[in-house]
Amino acid sequence: MKTDVAIIGGGPAGLTAAAELAKDRGLDVTVLEREVEAGGIPRHSDHLGYGIRDMKTFISGPAYARRLVSKASAAGVHILTEAMVTGWHGDRSLEVTSPQGRIRVDARAVVLATGARERPRAARLIPGDRPSGIYTTGQLQNVVHLHHQTVGRRAVVVGAELVSWSAVLTLRHAGCRTELMTTTYPSPESYGLFNIAGRSPLLGVQVATRTRLVRIIGKPALQAVEIEDIDTGRRRIVECDTLILTGDWIPDHELARTAGISMDAETLGPLVDTALRTGRDGVFAAGNLCHPVDTADIAALDGAHVAHTVRDFLNGAPTIAKGVRLQVESPLRWISPGILRPYDRGPARNRLLLWTDTLVRIPRIRVRQDGQVIATRTLPWPASPGRVFRIPSSVLEGVDFADGSVTISLA
Repeated sequence: MKTDVAIIGGGPAGLTAAAELAKDRGLDVTVLEREVEAGGIPRHSDHLGYGIRDMKTFISGPAYARRLVSKASAAGVHILTEAMVTGWHGDRSLEVTSPQGRIRVDARAVVLATGARERPRAARLIPGDRPSGIYTTGQLQNVVHLHHQTVGRRAVVVGAELVSWSAVLTLRHAGCRTELMTTTYPSPESYGLFNIAGRSPLLGVQVATRTRLVRIIGKPALQAVEIEDIDTGRRRIVECDTLILTGDWIPDHELARTAGISMDAETLGPLVDTALRTGRDGVFAAGNLCHPVDTADIAALDGAHVAHTVRDFLNGAPTIAKGVRLQVESPLRWISPGILRPYDRGPARNRLLLWTDTLVRIPRIRVRQDGQVIATRTLPWPASPGRVFRIPSSVLEGVDFADGSVTISLA
């Protein structure tokens, strides 16, 4: 099978990129989606809050997913579901397995839009028993909203970020009360409005800060968890039959790794420049594969952004110039994109995306190159753990492309 552009992943980034590219009508665009339906995570995230930045609306996850699919289909995109990309046959040739058998897809350009996932219990190395009743947010929403199954009656949610509250809403929909939400940070990572709503009588969620999960109890079903106060070492048992492990994101990077594409040691996704090129000619990456994890509408805007770069490549744009590496210092953990090139298109929305491990309420950004401070900027919004910290890309206007790497820190 031949196509102009093969897009791996039918979530917000992949579908938006596909719709934007297919608008030309001269391009054959194929989306390869491993699930039975396209739409990505929003498909089973049945609450409001989707489409704000990209569609200028405020709708539920399933409605948002349907709009993305409809827009791509209307543009003429070929969406192949239950199509699992299992490997590479060449630089831009893909091995695909589906219920109809194995096929090879040869493309002029490939966009990786495989997204990110939460680490499960095994990857978090949590001691204790191995009972039933333990889920990540994605697993929970899949079980409740797609398969209409039930969970337990009393839950503990590990994490207090945006997706943690999404889990609380799903639990409530399933008739399961959230007994406790835990976070290792001094305050919840989510926006203040979410925290206020969570403590209201409607949800009534207690949030235990500076607390960690140290043991899982129960055989064969979950009966309780043991949590520890990080500051005092005091432990207590919380009875529950459902445990939700939220956050702790990792990109679905297996295809990028097997392709030998240069990886970012901090995001754990492919290293991309501001135009979302990877280190392999004709292969691009977008969405939460590059920045685990931002909201669905930001991933969608990434898709629109990468479409311009793909179109330039297909039209024979010249070889890209050498760029400078962007790096961060603690408490910042990562930055995306990771490479800035001269004369290149800036990042989506002219924003650099960063992750912090410490709450800084009034962050002062400092940009250094070769030991010299080239820019400072005080921002009016906080840098908070558990959600992406966005800064204007204009802080890089003073970068000298003849010098070394650029380091961004919090002064």
